[in-house]
Amino acid sequence: MIAALDFPVWHGLTGPQAHLARRHGQALRIVPDYGPFAAAPGDARGDLAGLLAATDELWLVEPEAFAAPPGTRVIRTAPLVQMVADGPVDRAADDPEIVALDEGDAAAMTALAEATRPGPWGPATRRYGPFYGIRREGRLAAMAGERLRPAAGLAEVSGVCAWPEFRGQGLAARLIRRVVAGFAARGDQAFLHSYAANASAIRLYETLGFRIRRGMVVTVLGAAA
Repeated sequence: MIAALDFPVWHGLTGPQAHLARRHGQALRIVPDYGPFAAAPGDARGDLAGLLAATDELWLVEPEAFAAPPGTRVIRTAPLVQMVADGPVDRAADDPEIVALDEGDAAAMTALAEATRPGPWGPATRRYGPFYGIRREGRLAAMAGERLRPAAGLAEVSGVCAWPEFRGQGLAARLIRRVVAGFAARGDQAFLHSYAANASAIRLYETLGFRIRRGMVVTVLGAAA
């Protein structure tokens, strides 16, 4: 099961999240409203061009960077760390300030994600799975939720973000605990990705019981000029 994390997008789109996949040849991408994630076997990366609109991006999260396949260009690459929670993260207990977010929170969630950029965010990203938030001063201050499911028993913590004025108050840690508690209740092991340069985030995740499993690379492709 854990080996699925080496190619999490591919295993998600050929497994538990296959209903969200769009295909061209052997290449797969998630429905665009959910985000830009894509994958293809190494010898079929040329098929990725067929999934790209002129102004679109595809994000591939894999163990290594690679050259631009025909019909595409590499916009950027960035090193990541992939982290897993081997045991139970300190339980959130019943945190009365944490609320489940729903469709009525869509605009506030999008505004927060677009302002803080925790990762790709699309009109339907909030529908991957449960998202939770904390409200302060009458508005959504912070949130966290779920994204990829590479295999039964694995689920990704994602969308962890807070407005700058609410940072440093422990909101992210509380929300991650709540998300992971939900995973544990259904028997899923939590994992996540962080930019390798984000030392403060990595330290936070380590205090919550996550450990670095391996390095990864995100390669962002666009259509060839």
